[in-house]
Amino acid sequence: MTQPKPTAFSRGMDAEDAAARLLARQGFDVLARRVRTPRGEIDLIARRGNLLLFVEVKARAGLRAAAESLLLRQRRRIAAAAEVYLAAHPELAGLDMRLDVVLLAPGRAPVHLPGAFEAE
Repeated sequence: MTQPKPTAFSRGMDAEDAAARLLARQGFDVLARRVRTPRGEIDLIARRGNLLLFVEVKARAGLRAAAESLLLRQRRRIAAAAEVYLAAHPELAGLDMRLDVVLLAPGRAPVHLPGAFEAE
């Protein structure tokens, strides 16, 4: 009996699980996943000490394709969603903030790109 083909949703969840494990190995605590705000969704929010990460997870057939899939409008959406999240969580306002990306591709180790883009 063959296994059903994974849906886009399940592939996305698997990619976020892999990214969360990578961040945990780097000493980060994942505070939230799939955070929806009026300005957009944030895949992962993680913290280590005074550093707060807003992480976009990109999974594609290859790492280059994953990197190229992060468009300017998505970067702006993530930065805007991060602002909304911080406004709703003033206890985190004094932390250093960074916008990171984790790239995933089958058969390849996940790649964490710290500070992959800046809030504009």
